[in-house]
Amino acid sequence: MKIAVLSDIHSNLEALLACLDHARRQGAEQYVFLGDLLGYGADPLACLEVIAPMVGAGAPAVRGNHEEAVLGGLCENLELVARDAIYWTRKQLRQPERDFIQGLPMVANKDNAFYVHASAASPERWTYIDNAVAAAKCMDASGTPLTFVGHVHHQSLYYTSGHGAAQIFNPVIGAAIPVSPHRRWLAIAGSVGQPRDGNTAAAYLLHDQQRESLTFFRVPYDYLSAARKIRAAGLPERLARRLETGN
Repeated sequence: MKIAVLSDIHSNLEALLACLDHARRQGAEQYVFLGDLLGYGADPLACLEVIAPMVGAGAPAVRGNHEEAVLGGLCENLELVARDAIYWTRKQLRQPERDFIQGLPMVANKDNAFYVHASAASPERWTYIDNAVAAAKCMDASGTPLTFVGHVHHQSLYYTSGHGAAQIFNPVIGAAIPVSPHRRWLAIAGSVGQPRDGNTAAAYLLHDQQRESLTFFRVPYDYLSAARKIRAAGLPERLARRLETGN
């Protein structure tokens, strides 16, 4: 089975639809959502209208820190523009959407894969996996051959052959990477809705279970339209510029 893993959609409908369409053309049969469906962007309701039925049909989905904040969690660790977007998003949601995100678990396990927004090591602390030490702790905590995370808004891949130091592997976009079952792997999916690596294209990855491979993708989308919606909604200008620059 081919599984599309999407993270950090951040209320960006244009990016979400582009990635789903791309994944279908790659033969995706299942979808996983790694949290931060909301925040930053101007289309929270439209994104949830796409995602919620997929989750209802069996697609695993986990909660991100932006869902936690929307539900009333503390926002002190978020930058000011992120807080503004959270306050705005809270006003947009109706009870069915609140019930949906309230029901999202912190972690999910399926077919020897572990899914979490930030880290399997204390998921509720929203740790950023931005170095090999954090990656090793996450892999040790998940206890599975494959761990998938988001949160850091860029794509990368870590692996380890035991309980020692993790090694980082920089994936080539569009190239299938064999993931040997003799190693443990941690894949960071990147951000669908707010890339931060200087590339405006949306990011996601595809897990081919049969071939035991991961493929990282970037998908061009109409980011100018998404940015216009942010401005029209009265959200912070910086959030629109981020889509236009990829930073």
